Amino acid sequence: MIRFTLLLLATVFNPSCRQVNQFQNNSEMNIKNPHEVIEKDYIFGVQHTDEEWKQQLDEPTFQILRNKATERPFSSPFEHLLDTGNYMCAGCGTVLFKSNQKFDSGCGWPSFFDAANNQAIVTAVDNSHGMQRIEIMCAKCGGHLGHLFDDGPTEKGGLRYCVNGKSLQFKQQ
Repeated sequence: MIRFTLLLLATVFNPSCRQVNQFQNNSEMNIKNPHEVIEKDYIFGVQHTDEEWKQQLDEPTFQILRNKATERPFSSPFEHLLDTGNYMCAGCGTVLFKSNQKFDSGCGWPSFFDAANNQAIVTAVDNSHGMQRIEIMCAKCGGHLGHLFDDGPTEKGGLRYCVNGKSLQFKQQ
């Protein structure tokens, strides 16, 4: 419980990791969202029971991908990884981001200014923790990845995909 409280406080009080405005939809958030916005009843192509996911994933990865948990900031080995390659969904192996789309945002989680392609990720409005954000998920399996913000590099489009490192696998090229 103490860990969760500390994580929540770190997220809420770190201005680079939050979207505090209250909006009704993505367009009012001033974020040009290039991905399909899904509703609760959306059906993903990869379907497993919780027990099947638990056999496939370690516990922290299961909690992030399937239960929308968040890893501690500055705890991901991918945060400062500079190797060339692809970042894939830890649940289904879909390529989500490329290493040349990564940048150091300083927020404590791996950050990307674009997705591998617009079909790799879907989004939904997330009203948790007293704020409204855009959640990003793997389009194939629905795994929770993190959130999309509009404070990325302006010369690259201004988006920041703030991603839990545990939701990713890396394949070096």
